Order: sequence, then structure tokens, then C-alpha cells
Amino acid sequence: MNILYGIQGTGHGHISRAREILPKLTELADIDVLVSGYNCKMTLDDRPIIHKRGLSLAYDSKGGVSYLQTALKIQPVTFLKDIHSIDLNRYDLIISDFEPVTAWASLNKDVPAIALSHQASFLSNHSPRPKHKSLFAEQILKNFAPCKHALGFHFLRYDSFILPPVIRKEVLELEVENGKHITVYLPAFHHETLFSLFSQLKNVDWHLFSPSCSEIIERENVIVHPVGNRPFLKSMRSGMGVITSAGFETCAESMYLGKKLLVIPIKNQYEQLCNAAALKEMGVHVVKRVNKDFVRHVQEWLDNSRAVTIKDIADIDSLAQNLLEYADKLAGSQKRFQKSTALT
Repeated sequence: MNILYGIQGTGHGHISRAREILPKLTELADIDVLVSGYNCKMTLDDRPIIHKRGLSLAYDSKGGVSYLQTALKIQPVTFLKDIHSIDLNRYDLIISDFEPVTAWASLNKDVPAIALSHQASFLSNHSPRPKHKSLFAEQILKNFAPCKHALGFHFLRYDSFILPPVIRKEVLELEVENGKHITVYLPAFHHETLFSLFSQLKNVDWHLFSPSCSEIIERENVIVHPVGNRPFLKSMRSGMGVITSAGFETCAESMYLGKKLLVIPIKNQYEQLCNAAALKEMGVHVVKRVNKDFVRHVQEWLDNSRAVTIKDIADIDSLAQNLLEYADKLAGSQKRFQKSTALT
């Protein structure tokens, strides 16, 4: 079987998930990988990749989604050329992890296509939403990378086509401890702003991870680290809790490791607002904004909150096998439909 696997290159979650799924799929089928996104900064090691510009969400200086900048950076002619450049006749299955080029290319073709992403879980009305639902953002989630079939990932199994989170192997293998520090990853805020807040809380140590920091800085009870996977995992493994934005993967990994969690969803990032709504239902502490009451909220969280855990996670072996069986089933249904149409 030949599979084209499309990955949204913006952010870390899509490629991190693909790193877990692709090795198993590669044992069962021949895989071509397409990554799109003009602000993609991650790779898949030595695996050959088809690169396309695609579409990407743009962010403002405060870490919120800028729909204006997103629209201005769209290159429709290039996007259409990317779509038509793909020879789908070579493939038995198209998989799109919120990747628009492969998704849109598959819409009017007979090749089975499936959306395989966290965003796909929001195709279900049972997935939690914020109190103020955005119809515009809902349309983006639905139409950014549309496929006729979907498998979504979420914290809980809110619907029949929703699976639990994919947890990275390197997280599964961590030996968990509960030390005296809190791991903080809030990339929308400058580390100096975060230092001024967390340094007020003297009763614990703070490990801040910041994209605006190029070297380790130690002041009082706060250590600021440049963003790095290994140091972050080491800190998260041995800390007593995690404070982060409402990104799906980091929250899922924190809860899997049994760490108490506080989340601050990124402004205007609707997916994170949806995640925050789900986490709040589960009992996770959610803070909507950083203001004059923020330090008090964090102290209350330190004093009173407990860890909310998840143990139900995606089985990668079963997922890979099910994807192939799903493709065979869809292909069989399409052939029967084509045959019945020809007879009429």
C-alpha cells in the first residue's frame, strides 16, 4: 500500500505526533511525507520530505492568532499550484494531520483520505467549546484541511471517532519524580515579564522555558532556560507541576506524567480556548489572562489544586493497522459505488 502523509509544519504537535506514527506505518506500507507551512522549523530527521508552502496561521507579537496577517500571507496561486502538483493516482490512502495541500487535493478524488489530527476532534459537537463559541473559528477548523473521513485525538473520547492522545515514546519512558520546582512554558510572554511574576512566589523554585532566551539565566528562585526538548522533559519529569498555554500535546503529556497543571490559553487561539474548556471540565485550573491577580491565582493553585491525570492513550500499533484496514474498506466501498453507477 502507498500512503501520502501530509503534516502541518506550523508548531510542534503535528510533527511530534508524526514521529511516533510514521515508523509503525512504514513497517506496513510505503510512505511519502509532505510537510507544508512557511514558518515550519521542525524536521523528521533523515526522512525525505516533500515541502510545500501551504497555509499557516500567523501570530502577533503577543502570541495571539492574527487573522489579518494570516489572510495577508496567503498566496492563493501558489496554493493551487501545490494542490495540482500532487499525483494522487500513486496512492492508496491520503492522511492529513491538519495539512491543507493534501486535504484539498483529495476532495474530488477517488483515493481514500482521512484527517488524523487533534483539530479533527472538533468536527464533533461533543468536544468541549468555550462559553463564547466563534463561528468564524469553527469554520477554519472545519475547512482549513477538509477530508471526507476523520480520526481525531483529544484528552477524552468525546465521540466514536475520537482517540486518546498520542504520547511520545521519550515521555512514556520517563522515570517520574516530584521535586520542589514548577516547569513553566508560556511562549507568548517574554521571560522578563514572567520573572517579575514568578519571583514573587518564594515558596517554590521555577524553571522557565522561553523562546526569547538564548542562555540560562539564574536569579533568586527562578531559572530561565532556552527552549529545548531534553531540558524541558528533564524539568517536567522531576517537577511538582506544569504551567503552560493550552496546547494539546504539552497538556496531555503533563497529565499523563501525573503533574498538577495550570493553563493560560493563548489569546485569540480558538483551539486553545476549546482545549481550556475541556481541561476545566476535567478539573484543571484555567487562568484566562495574566493581570494583577495572576500571582494570587498561582498561589491558590499551588496551595489547593491536585493533579488531574489521564491514563488512556493511543495505541500506535493498533492505530497504524486500523488506518490500513480503514483504507481497504473505503477503497472497497468506492469500487462498489463506481460499479453500481456504471451499471445504471
